[in-house]
Amino acid sequence: MAHLDGKPVTTDDVLPLALTGYGHFTTMRADADHRIRGLALHLDRLVRDCGTVWGAALDTGRVRQFVRQALAGQRGPCVVRVTVYDPAVAVGHPAAADQPQVLVTVRPAGAMPPPPLRARSVPYERDLPQVKHCGLFGALHVRRAAQLAGFDDALFVGLDGHVSEGATWNVGFIDDAGTVVWPQAPVLPGITMKLLQQQVEHRITPLTLARAKGMRAAFATNTSIGVRALTGIDDAPLAVEDPVLSTLHEAYLSIPGEEP
Repeated sequence: MAHLDGKPVTTDDVLPLALTGYGHFTTMRADADHRIRGLALHLDRLVRDCGTVWGAALDTGRVRQFVRQALAGQRGPCVVRVTVYDPAVAVGHPAAADQPQVLVTVRPAGAMPPPPLRARSVPYERDLPQVKHCGLFGALHVRRAAQLAGFDDALFVGLDGHVSEGATWNVGFIDDAGTVVWPQAPVLPGITMKLLQQQVEHRITPLTLARAKGMRAAFATNTSIGVRALTGIDDAPLAVEDPVLSTLHEAYLSIPGEEP
C-alpha cells in the first residue's frame, strides 16, 4: 500500500501528481533485512532536490520513519520509491505549491543483476538532468521507440555528440586497459554510480558515440539493477563476460546496507 506522510494514500491525494507530473523522487533497493545501500546518499539527494524543486527543506528523520513503516512486514528484497510532491500543485500556478509531502511506495525487487541489455543510441537530453524528477515522458518515449525497434533500452547522446546516460540508468565503460570510464556529461548523479566510484578506480572523460562503441565492455547502473552489462550499442557488440564487470558487481554487493 502507498502512504502519503505516513497515512494511506487516496485517489484525491495522488491525482495532482498524475495530472502534473511535478515532483521529484529517489528509488532505493532494500535487501531482505531491510538495509539499503547508499541510504545516506539517497536522503542527501532528496534534500538537495527538494530545495531545487520546491524551495523547501525536508526532514530526513520523517523520511526514514515513513520508509521503515513501508518496509514493515515486507519479505524478500524490494524497491522503495520516495516521491516528494505537493498535492496542492496545479498546472496553471505551480509557484503556489510549496508544502511538499512524502509519498512512499513499495514493490518487489527483481533479480540482480538482470540479463544484459542492448541499447539504441538516441539524440536526447533530459530537462534538469541533475534532479531525479518525475518528468519521465521524454525518457520513456525514446525507451519505447527503442524497444519497438528491437532493442532493450535507449542510450542518450547529447547535442554535442557525447554519450551521457540511459533512460533510467547511468552508463559506464571499460576500456582496452581495463579501466572503468564514466562519461563526462550532464547526467543524473546516480547513487549506484557514486558508490562504485568510491570503491573502484576510474576516470571521467567526454565520450563520443564512436568511442563508446569501441570500448571493451559497458554497463548500466542504478539502485534496482546494480551493475548490468550491455551486449551492444546499436550494431556494435560489447563483451558481457569481462572480469572487470565481475569486479564491479562484487564491489557493489560488498557495500554494507544502512538501516532506515
